[in-house]
Amino acid sequence: MRTDLFARPVTILTGPGFPRAVRSLTEAYQLLIDDPGFTRDAGYTFALKACQAALAGEIEVETARGLFVALAEKHDLLAPDLKAFTAFQRRRGNDPHPGD
Repeated sequence: MRTDLFARPVTILTGPGFPRAVRSLTEAYQLLIDDPGFTRDAGYTFALKACQAALAGEIEVETARGLFVALAEKHDLLAPDLKAFTAFQRRRGNDPHPGD
């Protein structure tokens, strides 16, 4: 059983508006190492070290997830939560996709 899965995936934008769901700590760590979209600033270093600590079992996976989310949000890479937006619109009576 995988112990590095996030409770909820983190959807980030890669490239010009392409969403990518990051479902695990391993995926987040690999993305931080490989993706040039993240500026290598103090926040990046903090998120990277949190992922390393979580992989080593030193902190909780969800703690590292939170720092990954904060970093993505800081760099405007966090994709909007489309399910939450759609649910909100339906409650307001503005269903963007009637009949779904």
